[in-house]
Parts: sequence; structure tokens; C-alpha cells
Amino acid sequence: MAWTRNDIAARAARELKDGDYVNLGIGVPTLVPNFLAEGIEVTFQSENGMLGVGPFPLEDEVDADLINAGKQTVTALPGASYVNSAESFAMIRGGHVDLSILGALEVAQNGDLANWTIPGKMVKGMGGAMDLVAGVARIIVLMDHVSKGGEPKFRNECSLPLTGADVVDMIITDLAVFERPERGSCPFRLRAMAPGITLDEIRSKTEAAFTVD
Repeated sequence: MAWTRNDIAARAARELKDGDYVNLGIGVPTLVPNFLAEGIEVTFQSENGMLGVGPFPLEDEVDADLINAGKQTVTALPGASYVNSAESFAMIRGGHVDLSILGALEVAQNGDLANWTIPGKMVKGMGGAMDLVAGVARIIVLMDHVSKGGEPKFRNECSLPLTGADVVDMIITDLAVFERPERGSCPFRLRAMAPGITLDEIRSKTEAAFTVD
């Protein structure tokens, strides 16, 4: 049985270490804070200028002026700070963020990432992903294993415009977990599979080459 969105987020949360500074992309990555292990203190950064992002608010806690980069209302943890966009991106570009967890449209077997546009479709802008993949030490991608049309999203090569080349360190899909020990090394290794999912199914739904852990 394929992993749910919550399962994917929970698996990603296992990668966070005490003291990490972490940036979360929109979608499933925003669920990751819900699954932090006890005793782990992580500071979440949002590229629109928040350091110390808290969980999503309950209905009576909503402050429409307090949002993350995806324009979702959030809370602020004690000690949170607010900076302008230039300072926020200076944190990212200066290498001060340890980990970024992003969504993806496609990932290539060499670690290339495409997650910002589909040609011909209207987008509001590329957001901060290109800065994140260039300035953050480790990139984890959360995505469905195949597209809505059933096409593999873990591919030999990305067919969509790239966000960054050779930048992905780990991929967590609804079917499996792939990781590589360092950038520039190929292929990714299959580290885990969702319950009831077989290796043959993973191979049939994955275009990229990979090894089995």
C-alpha cells in the first residue's frame, strides 16, 4: 500500500537533527513539523522573512498577517524573528540553512531537479527554490512516484526546465525512499519501500537507474 502524505512527511522528519535550520517548500513539506521526534529542536526558516516558524494555527489562532512563503497562515514560536526578504535570502545564499525539503515535478538520476514550471502553464514566479538548491547543504525531495498521467517522475533526464543541476540528495515518494551518499555520485540507492510494494513495481514505475540497498 502506498504511503500517504502524512507517511511521507513523517519519513522526512526522521532526517532532521537537533539544532538544524530547515526550510520547507509548499505542499507535503509543510506537514513535516507535525512529526518531529521528541527532544529534537529544529528552527524552521521561510524565505519570505520568518525564522522560527511554528505549526499551522487552530481556527481561533489565525493571524492573516503571519504567513509562510506559500501564503499559508502559520504561527511563530517563542523567539521567532522577522527580517526582510534580502536578509532572508542572505541566510540561504550564505549557507546558513542546513536542509531544505522541497516538492518536485521531476528528478533525474544524476540529481537534477525540476520543480518550478511546466511550459505553457501560467506560474506566479519561480519562488526561492533556485536559491535554496544553490545555497543549502542538503536537499530532500518529497513527491508522488508517478504523475497524474502515470508517467515516472524519477527519470533518466528531466524533461522540464531545471531548478538546479546535481542538487538532490534524497527522494521520498509514496512508494519508496532513494538516497545517494554524495552529490556527483550515481546512481541513487533504493533504501526503503512502502508496505506491500514490490521491487518489480518500483522498477516498472521508475525510469531512472538505481541500485538496491
